[in-house]
Formats: sequence, structure tokens, C-alpha cells
Amino acid sequence: MKLHRRTFLRVAAGTLALPAAARIARAQAYPSRPVTLVVFVPPGGAPDIIARLVGQALTRQLGQSFIIDNRPGAGGNLALQAVARAPADGYTLLQVASPHAVNVTLYEKTPVTVTRDIVPIASTNNDSFVLEVNPSFPAKTVAEFIAYAKANPGKINLASSGTGNLTHLCIELFRMMTGIDIVHVPFRGTPAAQAGIMAGDVHGMFDAVGGSLPLIQAGSLRALGVTATTRLRVLPDTPLIGDTVPGYTVTGFLGFGAPKDTPAEIINLLNREVNAALADPAVKTRMAELGSDIFTGSPADFGKLVTEETDKWAKVVKFAGIKAD
Repeated sequence: MKLHRRTFLRVAAGTLALPAAARIARAQAYPSRPVTLVVFVPPGGAPDIIARLVGQALTRQLGQSFIIDNRPGAGGNLALQAVARAPADGYTLLQVASPHAVNVTLYEKTPVTVTRDIVPIASTNNDSFVLEVNPSFPAKTVAEFIAYAKANPGKINLASSGTGNLTHLCIELFRMMTGIDIVHVPFRGTPAAQAGIMAGDVHGMFDAVGGSLPLIQAGSLRALGVTATTRLRVLPDTPLIGDTVPGYTVTGFLGFGAPKDTPAEIINLLNREVNAALADPAVKTRMAELGSDIFTGSPADFGKLVTEETDKWAKVVKFAGIKAD
């Protein structure tokens, strides 16, 4: 006996709806156990503080613990690889950061990349950098710094907290856009680099604003300019480097990602909850204290940002001829 066409269409439609219904039910049940957020830096660093801040808010909102798993190493690649190889079920997340975008080019033979193996969930914040020098340095503005560097090629030393990270790439982008000849001196971490500036071992560095703010406010370092696109509320009197070098901007981003093939329903749920967490007044206040600007949007918005940053830093890495150690 032939099945009536309308009956067949209803059955077919119901059958096709079953997977969708199952996905919705799975998302509604999520999370049913603790979620692990893998962070690419050791405990205590600004990214770790922000991960814990947002994680605590998500714990309150979703009723399950968000556990921080610190896996520093290989410029963020260890954390990336751990998450990329985890089940795509929403229970292992990655704190995605600018180094992951840089590493796509810096580590040419890496088997795992953020653009290929991680699906974006949500951005959390942007951080700007500040060009700072020892107070005895003769230049008091970005224009004077450039003029001094051109008059003294190869004689200005700028520190970084390590080869290939943004404190280094800020230097290379600045060099690429101004044509000046300056020397990069990598240190093992930001505190060592800052100590080197204050001791006079190096002239200055591009450092994250949040990490340098107390030293700038104390007069131990002099801020010449910031890499942001608008003046910073925490350094309102420090001009934009872009005012002197048109187009020069650098912002470090943070956000959340998950293994590829994680269900879209879980991604969208997490995006909503992360954005809600960032709207919490207590989270906003703490972010401001860290010198970070909250940056929210859809998963697609965050994915676009990661792609744009990957392309931007690929050009700088290739210009400078930087190779991963």
C-alpha cells in the first residue's frame, strides 16, 4: 500500500526534525558537569586573572564550576593543542589570545592552529600597549623618539618579554612603519624587562598598559605613546602613537574558543553567557582596574577578529624574519 504523500511528508519532516530536537535537548542540558577552561599563561598573569574573573561569573550563571587549567608553554601552543584534541562537547574550552593568531605564521610546521582547529565562542577584552622609556631617555614624545633613532641608527635598545610575542611584534611593526633601526633585546618575562629599563640596561619597551601602569604612575617609567585607537582612560594624557605614525595600532585580544565540531547550540549558549558575564558591574570594574577594554560580540565577530589579526601579524613576522625557537 502506498503511503499518502501528505502523510509521507509529515513523517519525513518529523524524521528530519529529530536530530535538531536532539541538539536542542543537548544544549538545554549543558552544562551538566564542570567545564575546564585551558589558559595559556601561568597563574597570576593578566590573562589568567581575566579567565578566572569571567569563569567565576559563568559558574554563578550556569550553576556548574568553570575550572581554570593553566598550561603555559610554546607561546600558547600547549594550551591550544590540549583543547584541539579534546572532545567537541563544550566541556573543554580555550582562552584564545593574540599569540595564537601570531603562531599560525610563527610556527610554520605546527599540526594545530587556532584558525583551523578552534571554533570561536566570544571575545572578552582588548588590551593596548604603551611605548615606555627610562625617565632619563632624551626623547619625551613619539616624534622625538623617531628622530633620535634616525640620528642614532642601531643604538636604541628596546626590550620585550620574549621573542615572538606582542611586546616584540610591537617593535617590529614600529620598525616596519617608520624605517628606523632599533635593536630588540628579549628578556624572560615582563618583570625582568621592566627592571632592565629602570636599571638603564635597555632604553625602553612596548608593554601592556595594565602591567606598566603602576610604574608609569610612580614615575619609574615614562610613557611616550599608546598603541590604542582612542585615548585610554587610565592614561588620558598619553597620546596615540597613531597620531605620529598613521595607521599604527596594536591591541592584544582575549576570548573563548572550543574544539572544532562543537555543537552550534552550545557555542551560542556560551556566547550569550560570556556576554552577560561581561555586562556584570563587578566584572566591568575589575576589567577597568586591569586597564582592559571589554569587547563583546557574536561568535562570527570574534572569528573575524582572529582571522584579521592572523593576517596582520603574518606580514610582520615575515618582514622581521622571526622564527620560533
